[in-house]
Order: sequence, then structure tokens, then C-alpha cells
Amino acid sequence: MSKQPLHSFHIPVMGLAFTVDTPVRVAQYGIDSVISIVDDELLERMNAFYSGKFHLPYRETTKKIRDYRARRITNYLNLVEQIVQRKFRAFKQELAGNSPVREYFCSLLPDSSLLKRKLQDFAEGGVALKDQLLEYLDRTLSPGAIDVNIMTKVDKENFDRGEVLPVEFNDAHAALRGFAGSTLSSSLVLSAGMNPRLYSYIADFEDFFPDVNGSLKKKIVLKVSDFRSAQVQSRFLAQKGLWVSEFRIESGLNCGGHAFASDGYLLGPILEEFRQKKNELAAASYETMCTALQTKGKTVPGVRPELRVTVQGGVGTAGEHRFLLEHYHVDSVGWGSPFLLVKEATAVDAETRKLLAGAGEEDLYLSEISPLGVSFNTVKNTTNQQLRDARVAKNRPGSSCPKKYLALHTFNGEKQICMASRKYQEAQLKALDRETFSPEAYQEEKDRITEKSCLCVGLANAAYLEHDLPVKGEAQGVAICPGPNIAYFDKQATLQEMTGHIYGRENLLAAGHRPNMFIKELELYLEAYGKLAGEESTQPSPAIRKKQKNFRKNLLEGIAYYERLFSGMDISGQEKQNALDRLENARQVVDLSGTEAIS
Repeated sequence: MSKQPLHSFHIPVMGLAFTVDTPVRVAQYGIDSVISIVDDELLERMNAFYSGKFHLPYRETTKKIRDYRARRITNYLNLVEQIVQRKFRAFKQELAGNSPVREYFCSLLPDSSLLKRKLQDFAEGGVALKDQLLEYLDRTLSPGAIDVNIMTKVDKENFDRGEVLPVEFNDAHAALRGFAGSTLSSSLVLSAGMNPRLYSYIADFEDFFPDVNGSLKKKIVLKVSDFRSAQVQSRFLAQKGLWVSEFRIESGLNCGGHAFASDGYLLGPILEEFRQKKNELAAASYETMCTALQTKGKTVPGVRPELRVTVQGGVGTAGEHRFLLEHYHVDSVGWGSPFLLVKEATAVDAETRKLLAGAGEEDLYLSEISPLGVSFNTVKNTTNQQLRDARVAKNRPGSSCPKKYLALHTFNGEKQICMASRKYQEAQLKALDRETFSPEAYQEEKDRITEKSCLCVGLANAAYLEHDLPVKGEAQGVAICPGPNIAYFDKQATLQEMTGHIYGRENLLAAGHRPNMFIKELELYLEAYGKLAGEESTQPSPAIRKKQKNFRKNLLEGIAYYERLFSGMDISGQEKQNALDRLENARQVVDLSGTEAIS
């Protein structure tokens, strides 16, 4: 009997630390989640912490070891799998012999779950069926996936005694090698766009190639923003003999973390294109992959491997969750930001969790605090922001930059410098002092320079604080990156309550109106379009004019698509009318094509 996924949702990667130990917390319940493997120092400290907690041997991997980064990642991932398997075995025993545990587990599952019905049937049979139940669980139950994420842009070169190391020692390359060397059979989620050199490196590891039955020990998942991106990236990998097992579609703006906005191309139309062309994409990729495998003299699968399509970004109700599954036939829906309010699932310190629970729409904003130069979703008044502003007030801006993962910029001939570092910001401010600006323009430029925050430390600190581990070095507080959707959740929740909300048994939304996820994303794109229109009016150029024209076209096509979609939706009359009214307003805003219209 095949082991089918227990849940129709997954917990995506969040920050560096927020899902760093999520599999340890929830995988025994069959919940898939994703660990960021950017920060090897964080993973090393988590290795030490969990080895002690579960009384397992621990040997430190120091930076004196040449390949320490990959080794740390491998060791932590192997430890997580070991702990998950131990907890899972114990959990199956409890399920077979403990009625309250069965009842709790059933309360986490969707009502449509076959396993849930089987467990309820076994419960009626009493203790005499314990051995049969345990045998059934062995055949049907598996823990949630321990997937990993690499942000492809975070691929800084590294040095040894001033000499640049070979490319395989770059940050993302070493992280890939760390995952490839682990005992995990799970997925590598690649985000932030295509890195050809990194993608080519995947082909160095046998676990990523299919066997004769099309099975893979390690799978590739691409986080994509549109169908064309999926085509380009999957073709590139297929030419290496590699299969993309999943396209993880994420909203460009209605998401957490870095916002990679499209040119007005909205989530609904993107999902529609995947629904219509998924089989065509799979067939083309399979043919190209088989040709490449044959050329390489590798095993050519006789069966096309599975191709999944999942979606995440802004979903917040059971109705939206169900609609995505049923209308677009996606295989899973990612629920990210709401799980930041679930202590059983994510690593967030108490102060930050309280801040998130109290945050409203006005507190969540798209910032420019990321040293990557990419817009970044965050919330006002984090401890990271408070400490950053205090240093600026004392004329001591910037971070000491201890980790340097985002030291990806060139400045004054220095190739590796971070825009959030003290060295960079002080140099920029000195240069600014030599310019002639009005007081207002000077302050605007100063704010632009000093706004950048140390995310390497800020996005890791929550795990240390929650586990009462010492935070080393200069205080950076906690930076956190929820999506705008968290504004509609106003209290912390248990895992049981959150899964109940996802499956429609509970309602965790705050009182008041919450726009449909598609409408919310559209309105976020209207703001982006307004900024673009303003830029075109103040600094006109052919490139900006072309971008604005394309943005406007995509928005209008998306609005027309949503008008057809909502008109046919089986929702309440009031909800439908509200959506259609907001769509009409959006159309008028785009037609006016002016910043004033949006404000």
C-alpha cells in the first residue's frame, strides 16, 4: 500500500531560524516543512543543542576544517532525520496503544482523511487490535518531509589565506554539497531565481538522478513566479539529466521574506497557465532529460517521474485553501506566516510572537532593509529595527558584519562587502557629506543608506532566544519577515487550532473584513504600479515606459480574469459583490495610470 501525504498543506521555509527545527517539532504528524541551510553557524549550534536534548553524541565542526560549511550542514540534517525517525517510531507506538493520542492526531487531520477513518474504526475494536493497528501504521504512515532551501543568490566566494577557493566552496555550492552528503531522502527547494553554475553542480551528485522506475532519493523543487520561468529552468536542468519534481508557485508580493515581484502578472492567471500546460511541460522535460541521461550513459527511467505543482503566499482561510486544491488541482498549499504564531511549529521568541499577534495592516510593510537590494516584507518595531535606529541616533550606523553571507557587493574596489555593514555605511555617509543637498534630500539619502539591516544575525536570533542559548557578538535583535496576511490573525494558536483553521473546523481570523487572497495581492500590485507610474513621470525613460506598459497590460488582463473567476465562484453574494467592486475599482486605478489615483 502506497504512503500518501497526510496533509494538503506544507510549512514553507521562513527566514533562517523560524523553521530551522520545524521537522523536529511536527514531522511525526506527517507535516512537511523546509529548513533554510544558508547559516551553517546556526545549524552547528542547533546540532549541539539538540544532541544534548536527545542525549546523542556531538562533535563540534570548527572552521579549521577546510569543508566545514558543508560538513556542518550534513551533520545537522542527519541529526534532524535521526530525531524525527526516533520520535516517529515512538509516536506510532503511542497511536497504537493510547486513545488520547489517537484522538489528538485525528484532530489534526482533514475530515476526508482515510487514515483518520481507519484510526476511528480501530478505536472501536479496542486494545485487542493493537498489533493489527501497528502493522497498518507501518504500511501506511510516514513522517513529514525534511526539505531544505537554498537561496540561489546567496553564493558568495570564500577564501583561504587570501586565496580564492574553488567555486564548489561558494556558499550556496557548499550548502548543496551539505544536503547531497546527508542521509535525507527529501527535496532541495531552490529560490530567488536561476544560478546556472549552481544548477550545473547538482549533476555531480548521483542522488539527484532517477532510477529505472523514475524514483529519486533527492528531489529538486523550484520556487517560481511564472510559467515561463518554470520552462526555462526545467529545460536547463533536464539538459543535465535532472528532473524537477515540483514547481512551488509563490505570490510575488503577498508573501513573507524577500518579494520578487512580477511585472503585474498575478497569481490566479499564473496558476491557470500551470493548470493548462502542466502535462505539456512535464512531457517536454521528460524527453529532454531522457536524451541527456542516455548521452551520459546513465539509467533512463521507463516511467516519467512525478511532477507536482504547489502554491503559497497569502492564503488565509479554509475556503481559499480548498479552492486552490480543487480549482487549480495543486498538490499542496503552503501556509507560512500564520505558523509564526504557533509555538509548537516554529522557532520564534516570545517578544516577537507577541508583536506579530498584535500587528495590523498598518504595521506590515514592504521595506528596503535587505542588503540584497530586494524589497523585503517585515513588521514595524522589531527589536532589530529598534537597535538599528539607536545606533544611527548615536552616529554609529551599520553592523559589525560577523557572518558575511550577504557580503555580495563591490565598493571602492572591495568585492565582498555588505550594504548593512558599518564599514559600508560609514563610507557611504562620508561620501554623502561631500555632496551638496538640501536638508530634506540629505536626510532622505541618509535614511536610504542606514535603513539596511543585518539580516544574517537578525533572522537567526529568534531560535537562540527561544531555546535560551547565548546570543554572541553585537546585539542585533530579531528581524522577522511575515507576509501581509498575518495582519488578519490576532492571537497565538496551538498546532491543533491552526490545522483546524486550515481544514475549516475553526476560525482564527480576527474580527473585521479580510480581502480574498487574490484581491489582496492585486491591491499590493496596484501600489507597486503606482510607484512605477510615479517614477516614469519624474524620471522618464524608454525602459521605464516599456515596463509600465507591460505592467499595465498584465494587470488589466489579470483583473479581467478575476472578474470571470469571481462571477462563477460558489461564495456568498456579499463576498462576491465585494470582490467584484474592488476589481472594478482596480480597473479604474490602472486606467488612470497615475500615482494620485492610487493614493
